[in-house]
Amino acid sequence: MENKLLSLVIPVYFEQEVLEESFDRMDAAMKSTGHPYEIIYVNDGSRDDTMKILRKIAKEHDYVKVRSFSRNFGHQLAVTCGMDAAKGDALIIIDVDLQDPPELIPKMVEMWKEGVDVVYGQRQKREGETIFKKLTAAAYYRLLKWMSAYPIPLDTGDFRLLDRKVADCFLKMREQARFLRGMSAWMGFEAKPIGYVRQERAAGKTKYTLKKMLKLAFDGITGFSSKPLTIAGKFGLGLCVLSGMGLIALIVLACTCGVAPWLWALDGLVLVQGLTLCFLGIQGMYMGRIYDEVKGRPLYIVAEELNMESK
Repeated sequence: MENKLLSLVIPVYFEQEVLEESFDRMDAAMKSTGHPYEIIYVNDGSRDDTMKILRKIAKEHDYVKVRSFSRNFGHQLAVTCGMDAAKGDALIIIDVDLQDPPELIPKMVEMWKEGVDVVYGQRQKREGETIFKKLTAAAYYRLLKWMSAYPIPLDTGDFRLLDRKVADCFLKMREQARFLRGMSAWMGFEAKPIGYVRQERAAGKTKYTLKKMLKLAFDGITGFSSKPLTIAGKFGLGLCVLSGMGLIALIVLACTCGVAPWLWALDGLVLVQGLTLCFLGIQGMYMGRIYDEVKGRPLYIVAEELNMESK
């Protein structure tokens, strides 16, 4: 087990201020595991001195590998690119900004050696973030958990260790709108958290703008839930029930004290709108099935095989 290769995958985007300090801490953390390792940087279209520093680090350390995009393709695709190149028996994904502490990597590796397929970092506290960022993050993770058909743990990011078999299954999914933590939950392998306090950035500014965070949130919800497609149907069903109750009330009132004509028209309008939304919900159910088929994910995943020699 001690000879198992580890791969550290690090996406970078305009990170010249923190890159060298980050490498020193991550290199020390990987070295302390006692395993052979490789470090894979993916430059996501940076136009500052990021690549210049990466060339220097790679020249001085032959176990450091670098892949550089022609333009900015986004964080999730940069992670995928690094995973495509990784040869390790376990892959560790971490951001370069040191908000996720590299010093947790040895503990992650120990948990993996005990048989855990996925070890994910779970934030217990966030240092140096605005109230707005903390509130929106908390609301988003809870909305995602409610929306998703698969249990996505609260307050988790992409900081995690994946066993080789998990990484191979992940790489079979080649959809464009990628959401690593959702895809990891969808696969269903044994996963355990490791709690930590998320630190402030060591240097530089966050590259995750509000626009990028909203896009990631949208990808997470639409990629792993068909609930938005069925909300109209549920709302329409509620309107139909409401209009039915209203109709009963109107009949009772008509038999006793009389009813204004416009109330009949209003109840009929609610009923028609409810039926319309019900049919939209049915269409949404079919569209959800089409969407699941178009994604082309594998129908199932075999976590382990015994005595299945090829014939």
